[in-house]
Amino acid sequence: MKIGVLGGTFDPIHNGHLAVAEAVRARLRLDEMLFVLAGQPRLRMDSPISAATHRIQMVRLATAGRPYCRLSTVEIKRAGPSYTVDTIAELREQLDSGDELFFILGWDNLAELPKWREPSRLVKMCSLVAVPRPGYSLPDLKALEALIPGLAQSVILLDSPHMDISASEIKQRVAQGLSIRHLVPEPVAEYIGEHGLYASTG
Repeated sequence: MKIGVLGGTFDPIHNGHLAVAEAVRARLRLDEMLFVLAGQPRLRMDSPISAATHRIQMVRLATAGRPYCRLSTVEIKRAGPSYTVDTIAELREQLDSGDELFFILGWDNLAELPKWREPSRLVKMCSLVAVPRPGYSLPDLKALEALIPGLAQSVILLDSPHMDISASEIKQRVAQGLSIRHLVPEPVAEYIGEHGLYASTG
């Protein structure tokens, strides 16, 4: 089985996330797309995020009707900061030996991969699917390969889709009383309104 892994705080999950998941699934003919809900990302230790219960429900609402989508809470259940290499290792333990993992990340994150925990181990456990991010150019694979031997063979570079929606933009619009219905699935917009999420950014 070929399984895509899309991680994030999903605070909130939005149409950009869904577009990336669908595009990668179709392009690589994946059997399943796993949405891994971040616990406390190491790089966002100082940034408050919504309660896991809210983020879990929003992912469920956004992916309802998509039988190939599944939610994973492995990072939520793990104490302390989340590291991708630990998450992928844990997911591998849950899968059959013949299953393949395709970890989706942005061009910007791929460029920063040498700074991640145990990147050499990470590229041995999964393929990396790098998608464009607004304002970022294609990473220098030769330079990355020099720092992380074996990386080039593990990377799949895609030139689309371009995700130009950000969670921070959505939060700002909610705080200003503006509509977000073109940025998130309808059930997610309704959930945010019903629970008063992001009503104040401060």
